Amino acid sequence: MSTVVEQAIADLPVPRGWRWDVVVRPRRRTLGIEIAEDGRVLFAIPADADPKEIADAVRGRMPRLAAEVRRRQDLRAAEPVKDLIGGEGFAYLGRRYRLKLTADDAGSHARLRQGWLELPRSRSAAADAGPLVEWYSSRGERWLAARLPPLASLAGVRDPAGIEVRDLGRRWGVCSPEGAITVHWAVIQLPVALVDLVLIHELCHLKHPGHGAAFRGAVRLALPDADVRERRFAQEEPRLWRGAVSSPRH
Repeated sequence: MSTVVEQAIADLPVPRGWRWDVVVRPRRRTLGIEIAEDGRVLFAIPADADPKEIADAVRGRMPRLAAEVRRRQDLRAAEPVKDLIGGEGFAYLGRRYRLKLTADDAGSHARLRQGWLELPRSRSAAADAGPLVEWYSSRGERWLAARLPPLASLAGVRDPAGIEVRDLGRRWGVCSPEGAITVHWAVIQLPVALVDLVLIHELCHLKHPGHGAAFRGAVRLALPDADVRERRFAQEEPRLWRGAVSSPRH
């Protein structure tokens, strides 16, 4: 069925440069459209979807979809790039720290010390963001592990299966059917209130897989000011550093 629907969509005047996929979700009764942060479009269809009806629905939403895809692609093109030099600013839980290059004997890992984010000089010379990404991931995972239980209680979720921090590409968080939550390391740059929003979002997905009224109601029950936080998140999201660094200067 998905192949037939894919052909029906491909026959539409789909804008050049679009990346899109069709996935069958048996629990759905109508077409669902999701747009990833990088502009990729996912069409979620019921198992018994009628290709013509799906194509007609996509055609009717095409102008709005095209505008949103273009917006997200533009945001990605403007992704922040950091210089791994002394004094460069990095955020952690909403606070700004300046980078301090240290002697190699200070250790091979990045660390937060006396108000500075320290990075061994040899690592910065290679323009390698790896040590900083590792620092965000390891420190963030410890912080989130302690943060998760009270938020799970707030969301009405019992015993989530744990949390992991890693690079999720253009996604900020995901949850598994087994109840485990994964968060993008870049989220750790956000203020605590917005990190909580990401966690509550994923915790509520453990009860409500889609983004329908039940899901939105669960998020707002846990966070009555979710609308305010979501607006703040939309403002902060384009400024999040995802690991892009400038080439070394000679």
